[in-house]
Amino acid sequence: MDKSNKCIVVVRIRGISGVPEDIEYTLNSLRLRRKYNATIFNNRPEIEGMLKKAKDMITWGEANEKTIELLLTKRAKVNGKKLTDEFIKEKLGVPSIKDLAKAIINSEVPLEKLWELGINKVFRLHPPKGGFKNSIKRQYKNYGELGYRGEAINKLIEKMV
Repeated sequence: MDKSNKCIVVVRIRGISGVPEDIEYTLNSLRLRRKYNATIFNNRPEIEGMLKKAKDMITWGEANEKTIELLLTKRAKVNGKKLTDEFIKEKLGVPSIKDLAKAIINSEVPLEKLWELGINKVFRLHPPKGGFKNSIKRQYKNYGELGYRGEAINKLIEKMV
């Protein structure tokens, strides 16, 4: 993970049963309390350390603009309601969710500003359509689904939204 200043998406794949206490604490710090929850982070060293610690429960990678837009349009909530272009235009002055996704990727709009406006930090996803192709007990580089997957996270998120 040498990509600095990138937007990364983290998805919890494995459930809550039998998780060691220190890893559960790390997952709570990442706001991944349940299976199939996803969050967006800016790639920073402290986040990278938490990801490596919880690698046996989650998968992550660099998100593209289309993935961020998909998460915001389909899964983002503001005070229990769907995120709309009108809300974004009124509160941030950005014309649409598509433009907001571009601004997030380019680090023009900080994620903290979205959270201050009441947009949920966690996206609740479905299990992937067609299921996982490999084991959820093995790392991605060893023909599994866990751990760092780079750009392949975009395909997984598309299947889960």
